[in-house]
Amino acid sequence: MANKIKTHRGAAKRFKLTASGKVKRGSAFRSHILNKKSTKRKRGLRKPAYCHDSNAAVIKKLIPYM
Repeated sequence: MANKIKTHRGAAKRFKLTASGKVKRGSAFRSHILNKKSTKRKRGLRKPAYCHDSNAAVIKKLIPYM
C-alpha cells in the first residue's frame, strides 16, 4: 500500500489550482506601505496572477490533492 503524500500547508494557503491545471497565486507588494503606490497599481495587484510553468511543477507536488 502506497503512503499518501502530505500537503504542504504553507503552499496550500498561498496557491490554488485552476480547472485547466494552472497554478494561481496572489500578487506581492499589496500588504503594507500602500500610500506611495498609485490607485491604478493597487487595483492591478488585486487581480490573480499565475505561476510560471517552471515553478508550477514544483508547487503541484506540494499541493497534490487540491
